[in-house]
Amino acid sequence: MTLAQLKHVAVCDTQPVTAEGVKTVLGSCADLKFADYTDSLSAAADLISRLSPDIVLVDKAFGIQAVLEWVGETRSQHPDTALVVWGVSMTESEALRFLQSGARGIIRKTSPVAQVLACLRAVAAGRNWMEDSVFKDVLRSDRYPRSELTPREQQVLELVEQGFKNKDIATELGIRPGTVKIHLKHIFEKTGVRGRYGLALNGLRDRGALSLTA
Repeated sequence: MTLAQLKHVAVCDTQPVTAEGVKTVLGSCADLKFADYTDSLSAAADLISRLSPDIVLVDKAFGIQAVLEWVGETRSQHPDTALVVWGVSMTESEALRFLQSGARGIIRKTSPVAQVLACLRAVAAGRNWMEDSVFKDVLRSDRYPRSELTPREQQVLELVEQGFKNKDIATELGIRPGTVKIHLKHIFEKTGVRGRYGLALNGLRDRGALSLTA
């Protein structure tokens, strides 16, 4: 393992004991090294400017909106630092919003150590990563059959994947919001995916923009 290959991981968490746990785990890794710990988002910004860590593991408990804004700003200012958001729980809508704001990894704090390391190594290698088991109710293990969708349904699906809301889709396609709902109902039935967030997450995966690990 060369110095260039060694990836430094910083932790921004509401609980110091959690950071100590990450430090202990990384102490036994040849490819990952604990860089530093901070207990606030503002301090984390200073830490990144000072140390330029390869990865920052940030706690969702700082607040959804605060973390979303911080991720977006940090991703813009420090594109070489990969951001991983974790929390005790994580909904598919939250995960999608974090990914769209620029996070590279999504994982639960309750995940096994092996999963946490897999996440850190994936983002260190330049990939986006999300824990599949968190979203097992909305994600299919196989690719859903886009070929079975009508041309209009495919248009609706593509806009959903881009984060468009129903009224925006209606405006974009020149149709009524009620018609959009009907198209979505048919898309859910044909794909077997539950909910618009599931469609968007599957879209990221199918485009190769997201790795899912069970």
